[in-house]
Amino acid sequence: MAQDLLSVDYEVFGRVQGVFFRKYTQKEGLQLGLVGWVMNTEAGTVTGQLQGPAERVRQMQEWLRSTGSPKSHITKAEFTNERSIDALEHKDFKVRR
Repeated sequence: MAQDLLSVDYEVFGRVQGVFFRKYTQKEGLQLGLVGWVMNTEAGTVTGQLQGPAERVRQMQEWLRSTGSPKSHITKAEFTNERSIDALEHKDFKVRR
């Protein structure tokens, strides 16, 4: 039986730029077998999209909420546009500039 695939958008607030947050997010996403992307915003937050098995997406959401990169300080993480998908819409996990 195929696992349920989820897609969710995220935005992380706090000290999340200039602390290798994107690199660590990409690494964690790949370790969990997720696809998607991550990028800095002009507002000083980090935003992106996660896709993969629901259980793994939940693990990544928890990581974005509470862990992040070693030097980051996360004040909050918001998740929007959560939806079930039939197939992954990304091939890998990219850091967007």
